[in-house]
Amino acid sequence: MISKLIKYSILKLSFKLPKQKRFLYKRVDFNSKLVGIIGARGAGKTTMLLQYLKDVDLNDDEKLYISCDHPMVATNSLFEIAEEAHKYGVKLIVIDEIHKSKNFSVDLKNIYDFLDIKIVFTGSSAISLEQSKVDLSRRALIYKLPELSFREFINLKENLELEPFSLEEILTNHTNISSKILQEIRPLKYFNEYLEYGAYPYFLESLTSYSQRLVEILNQTLREDIATIYRVKPENIEILQKILELICASEPYEINYEKISSIANISKNTLKQYLYYLEKASLARRVGGKIRGNQYISKPDKLYLHNTNLFNILCDEPKIGTKREVFFALSLNEHNLTYPKKGDFLVDSKYLFEIGGKNKSFNQIKDISNSFVVADDIEVGFKNKIPLWLFGFLY
Repeated sequence: MISKLIKYSILKLSFKLPKQKRFLYKRVDFNSKLVGIIGARGAGKTTMLLQYLKDVDLNDDEKLYISCDHPMVATNSLFEIAEEAHKYGVKLIVIDEIHKSKNFSVDLKNIYDFLDIKIVFTGSSAISLEQSKVDLSRRALIYKLPELSFREFINLKENLELEPFSLEEILTNHTNISSKILQEIRPLKYFNEYLEYGAYPYFLESLTSYSQRLVEILNQTLREDIATIYRVKPENIEILQKILELICASEPYEINYEKISSIANISKNTLKQYLYYLEKASLARRVGGKIRGNQYISKPDKLYLHNTNLFNILCDEPKIGTKREVFFALSLNEHNLTYPKKGDFLVDSKYLFEIGGKNKSFNQIKDISNSFVVADDIEVGFKNKIPLWLFGFLY
């Protein structure tokens, strides 16, 4: 079995990979014995780990790539595979889509405890590692890979190496940063393209089939990830999609539990659970509200789709204001976002942001310290008015 899996692994590594690496690649401590990369379907987890396997200083027969949807992997436990691979001299195993393996948490614990072998795995963002049969969070270093940033989209599209900036750098020095970037590219040329088809690297393959790939991502996330991980009955999967369609068509602050429960024909408690599942699976994003266990216990202040590309397949006429806020929220995914009394977002309990078009004024947030207008359709800002596109350079 292992010899066949090694041949499959070598074949997989022969495929051409992008030169550019996701921002997370530099942050992952690949020296650790057990590393997990979770994130949205289609975000590039598999590509990133294949890039790592190519880079690592091991012979081809000392490193092994396996996918949990491979027939030989599906019919054997991960511990048995790792145990036999260890006998063959394999020192590193990369396991793709680990959530498809029935007892992966127990197997990973046993590999970690009893075998001298390094494991790097990918999994759906819907995985709840802390609530699995074994608490892997105490053994594994877990990293979350979000969808492509605007910066990464441009780098992939134009084969560039534009660098990211921190939030503090952008807030204090955005005019100079924008001017520097403008020497390389005209960001507004790419911005609407990114909003339409820039969140997933599939645009490199074909723009014609991009929407179809989005539909496949949505269906697989609902019907495979959420349905399997949270044991949602097949007949209820359409309800999850209906909820996403309602989120898409609504203002982010207009989410009404009673209204959605009535339309979807489910109880409020079930709705709270389903919203939690959609957020965990990187299909929806919550601002505010509280969670206990696997459901919301208080209504989110705002509820969005997870990225702007999803609007293309979930509603006919998305509101541009909502898309701007979704872009901003995704760009600041590593920061804490709350909904303030004035403005659109309070970030890290410190910075207040109002999102709008190029003519957006400070009227709603005037006289508030650390407040900023984030404006679409401008290349360069002035003082506390910052271009929206520039926040796409945070990662």
